[in-house]
Amino acid sequence: MVVYTYPISMFATVAAGFVFVFGIIGNLLTIIALLKYHKLRKHPTTAFVLSLSTSDLFFCAVNMPLTAIRFLHQQWTLGDDLCKVFPVFFYGNVAVSVLSMVGLTINRYTLILHPSRYSKIYTPLSLSFQLFMIWAFSFGIMLLPLFEIWGTLGLDEETFSCTILKKNDTSPKKFIFLFGILVPCIIISISYSCIFYTVHKQRAKLKAHSANSSGRIESFFRSKEDCRLTLTLLTIYVCFLVCFLPLMLANVIDDDGSYANLHVFASVLAWMSAVINPFIYAIGSQNYRHAYTKLLSELCFWKTNVELRSFDEANKSRTVDHL
Repeated sequence: MVVYTYPISMFATVAAGFVFVFGIIGNLLTIIALLKYHKLRKHPTTAFVLSLSTSDLFFCAVNMPLTAIRFLHQQWTLGDDLCKVFPVFFYGNVAVSVLSMVGLTINRYTLILHPSRYSKIYTPLSLSFQLFMIWAFSFGIMLLPLFEIWGTLGLDEETFSCTILKKNDTSPKKFIFLFGILVPCIIISISYSCIFYTVHKQRAKLKAHSANSSGRIESFFRSKEDCRLTLTLLTIYVCFLVCFLPLMLANVIDDDGSYANLHVFASVLAWMSAVINPFIYAIGSQNYRHAYTKLLSELCFWKTNVELRSFDEANKSRTVDHL
């Protein structure tokens, strides 16, 4: 039996509560800000960012409070039905996050390397189909263990966690890991490698033949914001790997749970991936930062502070003029 010490259990409970609160706030602000900001709303990239933010929002709103209760009581006390709902949302949302990042990467790849085809590929219909397939695959695969067609969902007594269990010595856990996480990560890594290799090569050509550069070379540098957004999305992917890699390694290296504390710390780090994305957007992209600022300026408490500050500055200006 895996027994977590009381301090470790309380640490996990507090961490889950932190992710629950700040994950909901950050991702909800991101979704509202992008939907309200017309300049970003109409861009195909935004659709994948909204998909990623929505999956993180569901993860924080559904999985984190249940996880906090689980560690607080050091056992699953919420019944069999919720024990089946928990892994559906957990694995489904993680898969949506990864596949949304795949969509973002391919979107960047097409925009930078094949700009003439971009508008033809990312039509409203094709974009809707891509998003539908991302969510349908991610949650559709979880229907198999839910209805006990392939594996089953239930309580792992050793770790008091609700997860995918074997049925008839088989489960889709490895399939989900392979096609829901590993293969997408390989695709993302190869795509970004191609992007930056091509940009580096074209940059060298541009320096050597700046007077006779073709329009296609110039298209790589037509928007600094496109470049910043590409780097921002790459940062999100790298942070996702940093957050989830320790948990993956812990499950592989210590699959029998001998080092229980290691799994807790790795899990907490994985949860943080649902919180950090809004901060990366705000830091890395000027347009996204403007969208956040515009939304916050419309909130009453923020608007009041801004108006008071403007009033004080105006009074100071009049005082100086009078003097």
